[in-house]
Amino acid sequence: MKMLPPIAVETVSSPAQPGRAPSGAVSGFVPGRSMGAPRTRAVHRAVSDSRRGVPVVIAGPRPLIVAPAETVGAEGLHLIDRLAAGPAMLLLAPARAAAVLRVPLDDAVPAVALALSRPLIDTATLRRVADPTLEQIMPTFTRATVPDQAEAALALGKLARLLPAMVVAPIRAGWASLPLGTGLLVVPAADLLTYPTELAATLHRVAEVAIPLEDAPDARLIAFRALDQGIEHMAILVGDPAVRRAPLVRIHSECFTGDLLGSLRCDCGPQLKGAIKRMAAEGAGAVLYLAQEGRGIGLINKLRAYTLQDRGLDTVDANRALGWQADERNFHVAAAMLTALGLHRIRLLTNNPDKMAGLVACGVEVVERVAHVIAPNGVNDAYLATKAARFGHLFE
Repeated sequence: MKMLPPIAVETVSSPAQPGRAPSGAVSGFVPGRSMGAPRTRAVHRAVSDSRRGVPVVIAGPRPLIVAPAETVGAEGLHLIDRLAAGPAMLLLAPARAAAVLRVPLDDAVPAVALALSRPLIDTATLRRVADPTLEQIMPTFTRATVPDQAEAALALGKLARLLPAMVVAPIRAGWASLPLGTGLLVVPAADLLTYPTELAATLHRVAEVAIPLEDAPDARLIAFRALDQGIEHMAILVGDPAVRRAPLVRIHSECFTGDLLGSLRCDCGPQLKGAIKRMAAEGAGAVLYLAQEGRGIGLINKLRAYTLQDRGLDTVDANRALGWQADERNFHVAAAMLTALGLHRIRLLTNNPDKMAGLVACGVEVVERVAHVIAPNGVNDAYLATKAARFGHLFE
């Protein structure tokens, strides 16, 4: 589980005009204001461009032109090929690279680089290398030197909820003055790495309504949104938890398959309903429903992980095989929501000690961990056993 530190960064700002080299500096972070700064707007645009397969430039000591292997097309590859100052590479997370190279690799390194031949034309192979659920027929790769901005490049793929596999190349000097460079977005590497925490600091309430539930007739729903105007997070309030000395709180990551469809592969649906019912019995409580599907990897990648689980991997190794960490969540969003709700001292309904530690690291006072055990259903037995054995969940 990723627990990001408080922000203390100094980064180079994004270019004032697309296609121009970055200049100037922005120091520190002012909650509620930095999301309007050009440097943070550049991250929003970089995510959008990446989802469309459009290359962007990551600024740093040795700038890179990058595009996700999952979405880049022939036009994007041609652009990278023409603007590159050296050989192009495919950046992968170590676990995925180990499978491609068929050799063990050190998980501690942020990325592994594989050399790509020129011209860059084979999009089908790139997708197979990125996605272990596809047919794994591919050429032999050799390792290349990992570039300076590799971690930021993979972070961009993750922010876009794509597979963290990026086609990258050092970009030639003077690229911004070339016709092919016109309109290319520049985003500083440091801004990509600090973006999740900065985004959480701008979270604000946008809507609130009474929504009687089957198990909690006095429930209210409060929607939160960050200033990027992206996905919303929800708070389900039962009664008035703010008047309680330490109300019961559940931090629940959204699960489309379990919460909405009633999937038996996990225990998410019963956990959600059970939490609401328990809070109703106590007279008050709050469920924070976070848009962090699949422990932060997104719905599409969770479905890919399910495919790998059907082939014999457990939930931890399936995520890692896709290039993600076993748990990609951070709890700055939850901490910001609790602050906005006036819930500074809570009893946490969870079986996950790491979740409690994550909240504490974000400044939340957790006075008690309250167990939330759901019995296996005959389908999710192995999944629950993995949560206990590999995530340290406590089912007692």
